[in-house]
Order: sequence, then structure tokens, then C-alpha cells
Amino acid sequence: MTKKAREAEHSGKADGKGDSKSHGKPHGKAESKAGAKPGASPVDHGDVGFDIEAPALPKAVDETAFASGGFPYSRKYKRKAYERELEPLQIELLKLLSWARKRGERIVVLFEGRDGAGKGGTINRFTQHLNPRQARIVALGKPTEAEAGQWYFQRYAAELPAAGEIVFFDRSWYNRAGVEPVMGFCTPEETRRFLQEVPAFEGMLARDGIRLIKLFLTIGREMQMSRLHARWHDPLKRWKLSPIDFQALPRFDAYSQAFERMLAASSSEWAPWTVVRANDKRRARLNAIRHVLTSVPYDGRDEEAIGAVDRKIVLGAEEYLREGGES
Repeated sequence: MTKKAREAEHSGKADGKGDSKSHGKPHGKAESKAGAKPGASPVDHGDVGFDIEAPALPKAVDETAFASGGFPYSRKYKRKAYERELEPLQIELLKLLSWARKRGERIVVLFEGRDGAGKGGTINRFTQHLNPRQARIVALGKPTEAEAGQWYFQRYAAELPAAGEIVFFDRSWYNRAGVEPVMGFCTPEETRRFLQEVPAFEGMLARDGIRLIKLFLTIGREMQMSRLHARWHDPLKRWKLSPIDFQALPRFDAYSQAFERMLAASSSEWAPWTVVRANDKRRARLNAIRHVLTSVPYDGRDEEAIGAVDRKIVLGAEEYLREGGES
């Protein structure tokens, strides 16, 4: 691992949030130029000056956030409908886990996406009523010195499920395709080699019987502004922001390019990517669960309780990229 990659890992963000939380002031306001010194000026997105410390969002951001990124709905899903549909889906997840335990199945559900896309909240809805002994969440922090010198996939492989387990990865080995190249924490050659090798790595998992389900949650630029702004102004959620989160907005386009490359290079027959448009958290959570439930042939599945996956917001990687992707 290169010195820069080790620095990325030790920042805590290269493999999840780690220990590098921002409990006080952000590292300045987000910057309009990637690599600009934090604290100089607000991000300028067209005619909208965005300042995460400002008491309120700019009106233009607030009005366009929900529909940003091509989101196909104009209103949030109603809470009562969401709660009514969530319970039977969580009952189905209990059936899935029981089946996996009895059959000795090994299931990995892997989550990637932009900062603020709702990965953690979605995972929490999956695991809310599952036995934590059989359903684990893996969100790796910074590696030890020994781990930093290992094969890149090694510490992730150590977290793979045993027989009868479901493991939820809140970020994963795909840091090498996203945050690391965007932030300059790895070399272009390291990313190229990773994208070349990851289908083979996942092929080994699939051939060994592991069921690998990969979900990419995406949100529009203005929605990301809205959510990061809300986190900063909520003292109970500010801990979620790391220094690198403040680079998410000025580097939005760079992340778009990196994610599109990742989806194109690493979606395979044995480990396809599924993209979830997540501007509406309620729709995203319900449909992420539906997708997982329909991807595994567990016993006693209640198709009526699961319902239909919303294909307006749940797409295969190829279809998503054909429609314009992250750009």
C-alpha cells in the first residue's frame, strides 16, 4: 500500500467513517475548487453560494433538492404508507435470516454511494429486528499498522459471513474505486488494478457459495447539499460528518466520474450492481429491502407482502449508465 493510501486509511474515511469525526467546526466551508484550502469561501454551484454553516439553505437549493439528479417523483412517500409497508418487509427479512441459518447460507449485502445518500439509515431498517448474532454490520475504521501492509482485500475477507450469517457492509473494498482516487489517496494504477481484479475476487466468493448483493445509493447534488447542511445543524448528527465529507460537494463531478467507472467495470453476471435513486429515503429503504428479498430464494416468501420493486428508482448498472448515470 502506498503512503497516500495509508494516509487515506488512517483518515478513517477510506474505509468508512472510522474515528475521524468532526465534533466542532468543519474544516471551513466547502470549497469551489477541489484541493482548495478549507475555510476560504463557500462552494459556488452556478448562481447558488452554499455555506454549510448558514442557518438556512439557499432557496434555489431547497426548492430543487428533491428532484435533483433526475429523481422521478415530486413528493416524499407518505409516512403512514411507509410504516405500513415496512413492517411486512421486515417480517420477510426474519424469514430470510431463518432460512439462511437453517441452510447454512452466507449472504453479503454491500452498500456504496455518495456521502449523505442514506446508507446507514437503510442498513438500520434491514437489521432493526434481526438477531445481531446472525446479521452483522461491518463498517471498518482505520486499519492497524499490520493491516495497512496486507493484501488490499484481506481485512474485508476476514469479515465475510460464516454459515448461517448475513453481513451488511457499510462501505467496502470499493473505497479503492471511489474516495481514494478522488481524494488522491491512491495512484491511478492502483485503481486500475483494483477494477481489473475485483470481478475475479467477487467471482471467487460466488463460486464458494456466498450470495453477494451490491447496492449503490445515489442522490442529486442539491439533495447532498441539503442533507449535509442538515447534519451540520443537528447536534445529534454532526458526528456523522468527517473532514472528507466537506470535500464531497466541490468534488461532486469527480465522484460522478469515479462511480460511473466503478459501475461499468465491476458489475458482473455473478455480482451485479443495483442502483437505487435515494432522494426520498422512504422509497429507497422500502425498495432496497424488496430488491434483496426478491434476490434470494428463501422458503415461505410472501410475494404479496413484498410487493413490486419500483423500477423508476431501482435500476441495473447498465440501464442506469445508459440513462446518463451520475453525470
